[in-house]
Amino acid sequence: MAYDRDILDDFADARRPVRHPEVEVSVGLVVQDRASGFRGEVVRWNVEAVTLREPGRHVRHFTWKAGGFLVRGRAVTLVRPAAAKVATPAPTASGSIAGDRSARVARASRIWVEGRHDAELVEHVWGDDLRELGIVVEPMYGADDVAARVRAFVPGPQRRLGVLLDHLVDGSKESRLASSVRGEHVLVTGRPFVDVWAGIRPSVIGLQEWPDVPRGQPWKDGVCRALGTSLDGFWPRLRNDVRTYADLRPELVGAVERLVDFVTSDD
Repeated sequence: MAYDRDILDDFADARRPVRHPEVEVSVGLVVQDRASGFRGEVVRWNVEAVTLREPGRHVRHFTWKAGGFLVRGRAVTLVRPAAAKVATPAPTASGSIAGDRSARVARASRIWVEGRHDAELVEHVWGDDLRELGIVVEPMYGADDVAARVRAFVPGPQRRLGVLLDHLVDGSKESRLASSVRGEHVLVTGRPFVDVWAGIRPSVIGLQEWPDVPRGQPWKDGVCRALGTSLDGFWPRLRNDVRTYADLRPELVGAVERLVDFVTSDD
C-alpha cells in the first residue's frame, strides 16, 4: 500500500509551533489574557508590556507573548503598530503612548502622597502623563492629620482627591485613617510596604530582596546600614535607577494608576 505522507512528517507537524493570527494593538481594543483570564481594554503599551483596564477600572500589565490573548474569543498574538504605519512617540516611564505631551492647566483635583520621596518617585515615573492630564501631586509629610486636610480640601465632582498611603494593610493605623476619609469623591489606595523605597524592585540595584530591618528601627536607616552605605545620597541614586514602571512592584503601580484614573474620571 502506498502512503501519501511518511509518519515522521505527521510527527514533525504535531511538534511544529502553533501560529496564531496577529492583531495590531490599539487603545480601546478589548482583549483577554489567556493565562489569568483578566479581560479589559488596552489603555497603553510599551516595548515590555501591554496595559489593560477592566470595567471596574483595575489596571494590570501583561507581557507580549505569542497566542497570549483572546480577541472576540479567538487566540491571537498582539503586536505593536509597525513604525511605518504609526509615528508612535517614545514611551514614557509609565509606559503610556499618548499625544504631544503638552502640559494643560492644572485641575482642581489632586493626588496626595505621604512624603517627598513618594512625590518624587511618582513624578519620576508618571510625570509626563500627569502634566498632560493637568494633575498635581502634593506630599502631605505624614498622614496623621489627613481627615482634617480632606475636610479643608472640600472634595466634589470636579474636585476629586486621591490619597496614596504607606502600609495600608488590615488593622493598621493607615487603614483606619483611610476608612475615615473615603467617600464618593475621595479614593484612598496604598501599598503594603512600610516605605516607598520598598515599592522599587530590589533587582534595580542588584539585590534579590530588600534587607530585613528589625521592628522599631527606621526602615531607611536599617536598609542603608545593612547595605554598608550612607543614607545621604542613597535615595537620588535609587530613584534614578528606576527607568520604567516595570522597575516598581505591581502593588505600587496599581495603586498609583487607580488614583490617576479616579481623579481624571470626570472627563
